[in-house]
Formats: sequence, structure tokens, C-alpha cells
Amino acid sequence: MTPLFKKIGLAIAFSPRVEAMLAETIRLKNTWEAELVLIHVGEHGDTEKHTLNKLLSKHNLSADDVTVCWRKGKPANEILKACKEQQIDLLVTGALRKEGLVQHYVGSIARKILRKANCSVLTLIQPSVTPAPFDNIVVSADDHVLTQETLRQACTFANREHAQWLHVAREVKLYGLSMSSADQATEEEYTQLRHKLVEDEIDHVQRLLGKANHAGLKINIKILSGKSGFELAQFAKRKSANLLIVSAPPRRLMLLDRIFPHDLEYVFAELPCNLLIVNPGKEHAHG
Repeated sequence: MTPLFKKIGLAIAFSPRVEAMLAETIRLKNTWEAELVLIHVGEHGDTEKHTLNKLLSKHNLSADDVTVCWRKGKPANEILKACKEQQIDLLVTGALRKEGLVQHYVGSIARKILRKANCSVLTLIQPSVTPAPFDNIVVSADDHVLTQETLRQACTFANREHAQWLHVAREVKLYGLSMSSADQATEEEYTQLRHKLVEDEIDHVQRLLGKANHAGLKINIKILSGKSGFELAQFAKRKSANLLIVSAPPRRLMLLDRIFPHDLEYVFAELPCNLLIVNPGKEHAHG
């Protein structure tokens, strides 16, 4: 089977979190037997090179074992260019923490990268120097051009991580049902209609899963209703998930800088856990 990620990139800044970010990315590199590309935008003299070698040596690696891209310019632009030039499949970035709070969010540089990247992007909220696998995963199965591919990748990812659970969440709009049937239907009939709708949605998810290799995985299908995106984030929190997987928004929706579909805005504003945005690149997006 072709691995999901042949090349994994990490945008590094020499911040207090750099050691943890590197440890997390090296774990993924080893899990997928991938090549590692490190991207640094900013000054890169002997001090930075020495610091990087010291960090790599803690993982029995040297600068010869990885590709290092030293760049100057605007961070988001240079990271995107490096991803394209190096043909990176997965870019690892860090979330920002709200001052004085435990909540994390996607910052402006990461948003620009997410908006324009032609690869999948993993945003980590609390990277650790002793990283652990993602063993409790939620994946969104909402209607999207990439949903089938996202589910396929989520199953492959969960299997490789030896995940205990893969929760497949699908958000449905029940307000249309209540508006059309509230006047005519009895409460019992309305309840039956609602159950039927949920059963149909579960069948739909099962058909999608039938095209993905989920052998050996414990699957939980959950139908959610309410504010799109908000309910997904809340569900991930309730399940204490350590990874949420969603499809990348279609490029046509990304005309304005920093504007994302509402469902993703809820997730970005207050990340419930680590976030993987699946973007298999141009060959799938038009397939």
C-alpha cells in the first residue's frame, strides 16, 4: 500500500516549543518511514545551524539525514513555496495559545498556509518531547468533494497509529425537518421521521466506510445536529479525542484572505484537540 506521507515537513522557529515540535514530527517520520524536511524562515547563521544540529542529535539524526530549507522573506509565503518545491505531503505546524487561557487557536500565518497549501496540514496544540500516538480520533464525514478520500486516509492513519477508536461524525440539518413537519405531524410521527433521517444518515456513512479499509478498527458513527462545526468540535471534546480530521475547504471558497467556511471557523477559533486537514493535492481535487 502506498504510504499516505512520503515527505513530512516541519516549519521550525527556534522557540521554546521547537524541541517538542521536532520530537512529534520525527515520531510521524518514523511511523510513516517518510523523509523529513525542515523549513526555517529568518536568520540562519552558525548559531541557528548549531542549535538545529544539537536538537537533531538528541534523536540520533544529523543535518545529513534531513533536508533543511533556510529561507528569508514572509513566513507563510516561504513555507508554502518550500512545500511546493519539496513536494511535501504533510506539513506540521503549531497552534497558538490564547493569553492566560488553556484554549488554542489557529493563528494568522497558519491560516494563510491552510488556505493555500497543496498538501495536508497537521496543527498540534500541545506538542510533547515524549510524543504518543493519536489513539482516539474523530473524523468528519460531512458532504464534501473530498469526504471519501478523507475517510480513506483517516482509516489508514488510525490503523497505522493503532488507534483505539475512530469516531465518524456527520452533521445533519434537522431544522428543515422540524419546519416542514411540525404543523402536520404528531409528536410520535415527528420522532419517527427524525429516527428515520438519522438511520438514513448512518447508512450513508456505512456505505462510505465500505469503500475504505477499516478492518481491525473500532468504529463509532455519530450523527450530530446543531451549529455546523461547533457540534463537531464539542463532540471531539466530549470524546477526549486527541486528533480531529477534516477535509480541506474547496479552493473556490477561499477568495478572501482569512475567510473560511463557518464550520471550520468554529474549529479554528477554539481547537478542541490536534487538527489534521486532509488535502491530497491537485490530482485528487479534480479527480
